[in-house]
Amino acid sequence: MNTTTTTAQSGFQSLSLSQRIVAGCLALMLGLVLLAGTGFAGDYRLHNGAHDTRHAMGFPCH
Repeated sequence: MNTTTTTAQSGFQSLSLSQRIVAGCLALMLGLVLLAGTGFAGDYRLHNGAHDTRHAMGFPCH
């Protein structure tokens, strides 16, 4: 009787180092675009929401 066990890797464990670096850089770029995009938005509600969030997180902005 033969038994075979298989293990499934999930998440970052199955990614190579270069794939993790690319994923991290893409996440960082998306975050910066969202932060800068809302900070310089023309709509005052969006800008004020980002402004208040920056102050709540302790980031100086002016």
